[in-house]
Amino acid sequence: MIVRFVGFGGQGIVLSSYILGLSAVLDGKRVVQNQSYGSESRGGECRGDVIISDQEIYELEPTGHDVLVAMTQPGYEKLVVSLKPEGTLIVDSDLVIPDAGLSPPGIRTYSIRATELASKKFGRKIVANMVILGYMNSLLSLVTVESLEKVISQSVPDGTQELNVKAMLEGIQLAMKDS
Repeated sequence: MIVRFVGFGGQGIVLSSYILGLSAVLDGKRVVQNQSYGSESRGGECRGDVIISDQEIYELEPTGHDVLVAMTQPGYEKLVVSLKPEGTLIVDSDLVIPDAGLSPPGIRTYSIRATELASKKFGRKIVANMVILGYMNSLLSLVTVESLEKVISQSVPDGTQELNVKAMLEGIQLAMKDS
């Protein structure tokens, strides 16, 4: 399974890919995670890729993705073409409006108002990435919830662990309603 997260610096895109990758390692999977971001630490385009497999991984820079998680319109428009036919597109509908004309054939598209929910329910837009991470994982069952919780708690700033885990669990609950 090849997952690509795309957005702007400061949205937790790279952190999301790191958390997913390390969670998969804890679950006994083989993983490659890489990232790319512009020269600006906040506000520039960034992406994080995660390859998860039960087998050896030989492709370090994938050309096609099974899943695209888009948290910005420019990132979506640029990278949706890399989504494999029959793939899964998940967008933060507060920030991205999908265009069927850009999408490969047969993809499944899911929209979640992650940024609005993070702001209204948790008072922090910054946890939108955790909402969307929980949502995606619930739809696709890539890693165990226990591994996600453990890695989130180890990876986010001290004092924000509970908030981030709650945001991830909220995403799981939303996916259960959508599936």
